[in-house]
Amino acid sequence: MPRAVQYKANSIVYFQGDVAERIYILKSGKVSLNYNDIETGQELHELIQTGEFFGVKSALGRYTREETAVVLSDAQMVVFTVPEFEQLIMQNTRIIMKMLKVFSNQLRRIHKQVRNLISSGKESTDPESGLFRIGQYYHRAKKFPQALYAYRRYLTYYPSGKYADEANRNIPLAEQNAQGSMRSSAPVSAAPAREELSNAAKAYYNAVSLHSQEKYQEALKEFQRIASDKADQEYAAKAAFEIGRCYFALGRYDECIRHLSGMIKTYPKHPDLTDALFYVGSCYEKKDDIPKALGFYKKILTMVREDMPIHRKVKKAIAAMGAAS
Repeated sequence: MPRAVQYKANSIVYFQGDVAERIYILKSGKVSLNYNDIETGQELHELIQTGEFFGVKSALGRYTREETAVVLSDAQMVVFTVPEFEQLIMQNTRIIMKMLKVFSNQLRRIHKQVRNLISSGKESTDPESGLFRIGQYYHRAKKFPQALYAYRRYLTYYPSGKYADEANRNIPLAEQNAQGSMRSSAPVSAAPAREELSNAAKAYYNAVSLHSQEKYQEALKEFQRIASDKADQEYAAKAAFEIGRCYFALGRYDECIRHLSGMIKTYPKHPDLTDALFYVGSCYEKKDDIPKALGFYKKILTMVREDMPIHRKVKKAIAAMGAAS
């Protein structure tokens, strides 16, 4: 159930970079959302009005907070989990309309900022430089999922571009920090120096880069080498999962099923266990073996909470199969 929470003046509701799991509605008091302007880097403040909600985008999108929420005067808020908030908006079209209005205004502002960022300055007159600079901006701001997205899009559009080498170098660190930010509620620490990575880690992230460039065959060979060497158990386990992803991307569904089934037996507590099961289910779906696909999807639903992204992904897959049948 949603709960009312009191906050004292000068306290923090959440920090930028925290894992987003809650949505807030301000009942009384004053709250400011503090964040850095994408163009100038200057800190900006957005005052939340009584009755307004905040923390919605990051919670629903399952990414880390983009701003710090500071309590300016004693405040009371109603705090929702994501499922509780989804239930609320399903029953109240006024809230949906209000959300659409807020998000529409924010999207227009962001679009204008990004357009200005790309078009300002000699270097950024071309979209290639602009896209890479967006990745750099988010990387410096420690918004690693956004940085990863921009770097990967850059490599998709410009695999041999003038910033391709630098994007490939930045992706491993951004990914490592992005994974850290999703697993801890503590603020994200500064990116570790590249020299701190083990050889196995470097090879792993190089293979991840190949995968992000859709060079699945090359990535597969790298992941297979890391998994068989077992020089670093952590990255050998990570590589074992990635091998399955490569098989799936290559359309080698039988090999994907065999490999990930073996991985699940070898690593029954693997952090990507439910994702591995999802890929196995997806392979059966591709092979039009709907009963087996449903079996794996339903098994996942018994293993995860409703507010987890994999739960939503599985429900969507099951719904799509129902619509197609």
